Amino acid sequence: MGTGEKRIYLEAIRSRYHQAGRAGKSTILDEFCAVCGYQRKYAIRLLGAAPTPSRQRPGRPSPYRHPQLLEALRRLWLATDQMCGKRLVAAIPLWLPYYETQYGPVEAGIKARLLRASAATLDRLLRPVRLHHPKGLTATRPGT
Repeated sequence: MGTGEKRIYLEAIRSRYHQAGRAGKSTILDEFCAVCGYQRKYAIRLLGAAPTPSRQRPGRPSPYRHPQLLEALRRLWLATDQMCGKRLVAAIPLWLPYYETQYGPVEAGIKARLLRASAATLDRLLRPVRLHHPKGLTATRPGT
């Protein structure tokens, strides 16, 4: 039994365990230990604990997590020779006409989000892309 199945089984059996009396808890605990292969004390801790909340991020979803926006931002960033976020904010209005001639028109909502994004937001959105496109070392040398 994999960890995912064990977690589902734990959630299914936990409410029954909390409602049972002393003898019922013992039989449920024996069954749970036999099925999952856990030690008895560890199983008691798992069954007695409150259910774990889902791992969703709190708050409203980000308006910038749109696949078309991320793809447009990635292409613009590569076309501008991998600029930093502060310079990219100023370059996006200049490069958007070029992008639209190369790849087609951009939706009005996505265009507005690209123009509205701050430098920190652009850097945050480009973080996974930067891992796949390393810039490399500079070739400048100190003077003699």
